[in-house]
Amino acid sequence: MPPTIRPYRPADHDAMYDICIRTGNHGGDATGLYTDPRILPDIFTGPYLALEPQLAFVLTDSGDRAIGYVIGTADTPAFVTAYRERWLPTVADRYPEGGGNERDAQRIGELRHPEWMWSEAVADYPAHLHIDLLPEAQGQGAGRAMIEHFLAALRALGVRRVHLGMSSANTGARAFYDRLGFHELSRSEFGVLMGRSTD
Repeated sequence: MPPTIRPYRPADHDAMYDICIRTGNHGGDATGLYTDPRILPDIFTGPYLALEPQLAFVLTDSGDRAIGYVIGTADTPAFVTAYRERWLPTVADRYPEGGGNERDAQRIGELRHPEWMWSEAVADYPAHLHIDLLPEAQGQGAGRAMIEHFLAALRALGVRRVHLGMSSANTGARAFYDRLGFHELSRSEFGVLMGRSTD
């Protein structure tokens, strides 16, 4: 059977954390990069599962094993507020400021200061998304199908535009987003912001 896209279930949580880590180094495995590799999904996966589970969709293989996901929010400013008030208190103690190495410190700053998720560059693109697929799920059209699934969910909520952030080093991802109609909104030393309409 081909991969299937279905809504997130709480039983998918650990598999989605694992996918985030295994794709967290510009699309490659980030397992050994951080003192605690869970910091990546605690920033980029966990808050969406906790705060916006209705916009979390899982790609599964024939055995219903998660091999990818797309997650996000319809309203980034509201999400940042909810993250700070409801998510951050559940994980902050695990990542004290000043802990770990330089790479850890950058991620700890991102985790503790979620305001980086919102800027004037994306003011007209209120929704945002993250998509991650294991290598075995790539190159088969699943990524396109997942983005289209997510865009349909946003349209149903009346959301007109969406953005995403990516590493400028991830050239494969950039080519993928270009093919899907995303265009560059801004660029910095930290990466590229891209956006498109949900139509």
